[in-house]
Amino acid sequence: MAQEYEQLKLENQLCFPMYACARKIVNAYNPYLSSLGLTYTQYIVFMVLWEKESVKVGQLGEILRLDAGTLTPLLKRLEKEGYVTRRRSEEDERVTIVSITAKGNELKEKCKDIPLKLLQNSSGLDAAEAKELYRLLYKFLDE
Repeated sequence: MAQEYEQLKLENQLCFPMYACARKIVNAYNPYLSSLGLTYTQYIVFMVLWEKESVKVGQLGEILRLDAGTLTPLLKRLEKEGYVTRRRSEEDERVTIVSITAKGNELKEKCKDIPLKLLQNSSGLDAAEAKELYRLLYKFLDE
C-alpha cells in the first residue's frame, strides 16, 4: 500500500483491536448467560439493578452507555418475563423508573460466579495488566 494510505491499514487502527476484544469478551460470556436465557446486554442491566435496585431509565442508559432505542425493548422483555417492573415517576410522569423484582434478584445467585469464571479463562493478562487496561479504557471512554 502506498505510504499516503498507511492510515487505512487495519493494523494501524486503534478501533479494530478494541472492537475485536469487545466481541471476544461478549462471546466468552455467552455460554454462561445463554444457559440462563440472558444476553450480555441484559446481564449488564441486571448488574446495575442488583446494585441500585431501582433506577431511572435515563440514568441506566447513562451508566451503561446505551440509548433508549436499545434499552426500551430490552426492559419491556425483562418486564414481561417478570424480572423487572417499570413505572412512571410520581414527580415527573415523563420519567420511567425500572426496579428489580424478587425473580430478578434470584438470578443474582446464579450469576455470582460468572466474573470469576471469565477471569480464570481470560486472555493471559495478570492482575496489574488487567487493572491498567481497565484504567486506560475508562480514560478513553470518559474523554
